[in-house]
Amino acid sequence: MSAAPPVSRQAQQRGLKNSFHAALHPDEPLWRRVPSRDENGHLLADFRMLIPGLRDRSGLRQQHTLRIINAVLKHYGAWVVFADMNMRTNLLWVSIRPRPGLTLEIPAAIKTLVPEALLLAPYWRSA
Repeated sequence: MSAAPPVSRQAQQRGLKNSFHAALHPDEPLWRRVPSRDENGHLLADFRMLIPGLRDRSGLRQQHTLRIINAVLKHYGAWVVFADMNMRTNLLWVSIRPRPGLTLEIPAAIKTLVPEALLLAPYWRSA
């Protein structure tokens, strides 16, 4: 991944990966910021997870949950291209390099450590 401006200050502080696109603007809707292709032009896969009640937790509990999610994403760092945690909607959106089963494997790893996490939509783009 090449360097990109921070998607948001909060995401940067929590260590979540940013997109490789250089022309991103944090005020753009997420669907516009999420990359659809990697730096080599290959299509990416996405999944989204809802973490119910995350925004209503205390700051320490939020940080703990976000550290767990970040650790899982770092473990799969070679595959994760983009991640965004929207605290207002409690929505985690992750774009990954395609590999069969990975859109279920990573969310399963997150759910194992954050049981309240719900997989909303694994998604494979077609050309």
